[in-house]
Amino acid sequence: MMLFKLAFKNIKKSVSDYAIYFFTLVLGVAIFYVFNAIDSQTAMMKVSESTRDIIDLMLNMLSGVSVFVSFVLGFLIIYASRFLMKRRNKEFGIYMTLGMSKGKISKILVVETFLIGLLSLVVGLLLGCALSQVMSVIVANMFEADLTEFTFVISTEAIVKTIIYFGIMYLLVMIFNTISVSRCKLIDLINANKKTETVKLKNPYLCIVIFIIAVVILGYSYYSVTIGVDNLLRETWQIFLIIGLGALGTFLLFFSLSGLVLRVLQHFKKFYYKGLNSFTIKQFSSKINTTVFSMTVICLMLFVTICVFSSCMSMKNAMTANLKELAPVDIELAKTRDIPREFMEEYGYSEQQVNNSYQSIEDDLNSVGFDVNNYYKDIVSINTYTTDELTVRDTLGSAYNEVYKKYPFMTYDAVEEIVTISDYNKAAKVLGLDTYSLDDDEYLVIADYDNMVSVRNMALKASATITISGKTYYPKYDKCMDGFLEISNSHVNDGIFIVPDDAVSNLTVEKEYLYANYKADTDEGKQEIEDLLLSKSDALENIESTLGASTRLSIYEGSVGLGALVTFIGLYLGVIFLISSAAILALKELSEATENKERFKMLRKIGADEKLINKALFRQIAIFFLAPLVVAIIHSIFGIIFCNYILETFGNESLLLAIVLTAVFLVVIYGGYLLITYYCSKRIIKE
Repeated sequence: MMLFKLAFKNIKKSVSDYAIYFFTLVLGVAIFYVFNAIDSQTAMMKVSESTRDIIDLMLNMLSGVSVFVSFVLGFLIIYASRFLMKRRNKEFGIYMTLGMSKGKISKILVVETFLIGLLSLVVGLLLGCALSQVMSVIVANMFEADLTEFTFVISTEAIVKTIIYFGIMYLLVMIFNTISVSRCKLIDLINANKKTETVKLKNPYLCIVIFIIAVVILGYSYYSVTIGVDNLLRETWQIFLIIGLGALGTFLLFFSLSGLVLRVLQHFKKFYYKGLNSFTIKQFSSKINTTVFSMTVICLMLFVTICVFSSCMSMKNAMTANLKELAPVDIELAKTRDIPREFMEEYGYSEQQVNNSYQSIEDDLNSVGFDVNNYYKDIVSINTYTTDELTVRDTLGSAYNEVYKKYPFMTYDAVEEIVTISDYNKAAKVLGLDTYSLDDDEYLVIADYDNMVSVRNMALKASATITISGKTYYPKYDKCMDGFLEISNSHVNDGIFIVPDDAVSNLTVEKEYLYANYKADTDEGKQEIEDLLLSKSDALENIESTLGASTRLSIYEGSVGLGALVTFIGLYLGVIFLISSAAILALKELSEATENKERFKMLRKIGADEKLINKALFRQIAIFFLAPLVVAIIHSIFGIIFCNYILETFGNESLLLAIVLTAVFLVVIYGGYLLITYYCSKRIIKE
C-alpha cells in the first residue's frame, strides 16, 4: 500500500512535467482506436456492392497497417521511458541512499507504469470513441454513402484490440524499467545531472571523411530515384538497396555533422562568442551519443511522413479531378474484332470466338436481348487497326538509338494501334476532345501517358515517317496531341496513330469501340441500365463474345474507393510517424532541460539575463527539432519525384496542393510540439 501511495504521489507530482508524454499516449490510443473502429462505423452505411468490396479491402489493409503502427508506438513508448527514467535518476539515488532496495524501486515503477497506462487507455479510448463518430462522417463523405441511419457506435472489437496491443506495450515498458533499475549504480544516479556525454568523434579529419562518404551515398541514392529511375525499377531488390543506402547515408551524415559542428563553428569566433552561442553549441555537441541515432530515426520517419502525405493526397485529388476529363461518357463498350483463324492455335481462341469476332457490338447485344437504342443515346461506334508493318521500332525512325539508350527494356516489337481520322473525330466529339484534319500523306499521334509522350515526341521531332501498305506518311505535328480512346480514371494512353481514311483499306479491324450515354437522367436509372447489361453477361459468355465494358459509374466508384483507401492509410501512417517523431524529440528535450537546470543556474550567476537564457534555450530546442526536419525535406524532394514517377498515370496536377497541405500539417503538429516543448522546458529551468 505504501508503494502504491508513493507511486501515485510521484505521478501527481510529475503530471505537469510529463504532459507531452501523457498527451502522446492518449493521442496514440485514440488514433489506434479510430482507425480500427472504421469497420463498425461503415456497417450502417448505404453503399453499393462494389464500394462495400473496396471498404472491406481498406479495412483489411488498415488491420495489417495497425500491426506495423503498434511496433512504432511500442518503440515510442519504450524510447520515451528511457528519457523519463533519466529525469528521475537523482530521485532513485535518494531512495537507495535511504535504504530502499532496487526491487522496491522497480515495483514503484511497475505501479506507476500501470497507472499511467490505465489512465491513458481510458482517456484515449474516450477520445477515440468521440473522434470515431467524426471519422464515420469523413468515411461516408469520401465514399458518398447514405448516413440517414447514422447512430452513435462504439466498437467493442476495436476497444479489445487497442487494450491488447497497448497492454503488451506497457508490459514491455515495465520489463524495460525493471532491467534499467537493476543495472543502476548509486554513484551514477546521484551524479547523473552533473555528467555530460563526451563527444567521441574528436578527430575532425575522420569526421570529414565520414561526411564525404555520407554525401556520396546520398548523392547516389538521389540519382537512382530520379535520373536513374528506369534502371532502378528493373529489379525490386534494387529499390530496397537504395532505401538501405539512404538510411545509412542519413546516419553517417548526422554522425559526421555532430562531430564537425563544434569544430567548424569555433572558427567563426564572432558568431561563436556572441551571446550564449558557445553554450548552445556545446550543449548540442555534448549529446552526440543519443542525438545521432535518434535524429536518424526521426529524420527517416519525417521523410516517410512527408512523402506518404504528399503522394497519397496528390493521387486522390488527381483521380477525382481526372474523372470529368477521362470518363466523359456513361459507357464504353470494346470488343476484339476479326480474329484470323491462324490465331486459334497460337493464342488459344475457340472457333466460336473467331466466328463471333466478325459480329459487331450491337449484333452481340441484340442477340442476347439488349437493344442499345432502347437504353442508349449519342451512340458512336469506331474501329481500330493494327499491322505487323507498324511496330514501336518502326515509328521511331532515327530517334531509335537515342530512345533505346534511355529505355532499353521497352517492348519495341509491339504493334501500334491505328485509327482513321474520321473515326477519331467521331469519338473525339462525344469524348469532348479536339478534332483534327490530315492531308493524304500525314499522320498524328495522340497520347497522354507522360513517359511515352516523351518517347513519341523524340521521334516526331526527328520527323520520323511511317509506312502502311507501302505508302509513306509524315508527321503533321512535332509532338503528341493530348487524347485517348478508352475511358478511365488515369492517363494510360501510350500512343494511338491517326491516319487518313484510305490508309487502312488493306488492314484488318483489330478492335471496335462503342460510346454512348444513358437515356436515364438519374443515378438510380443509370444503375438499373448497368444492372440490366450485367445480367446479360452469362448469355454473352455462352456465345463466347469478347465484349467488355467500362462505365462512368464503376470508374467513379473505383476512383473514390481507391482514393479513400490510399488517403486513410497515408493519413494513419503519417499521423503516427509525425506524432512519434515530435514526441521523441519533445521528451528528450524535456529530460535534458531537467538535467540542465544547474547549468542554467550557473548562467544566471555569471550575469546572463532571462531573455538571453530563454533565447539560448529556444535555439537549442530548435536545432534538435529542425535538424532532422531539414534533412527529411531534402530527402523528400527526391522521394516525391520518385513517387510522382510511379504514380504519374494519375497525373500530377494536384501535387502542389498536396505539398502545401502537408506543409501546413507539419507546421501545426511538429511546430506545435516544438513550442510546447520550449514553454515546458522554460518552466523547468526556472524551478
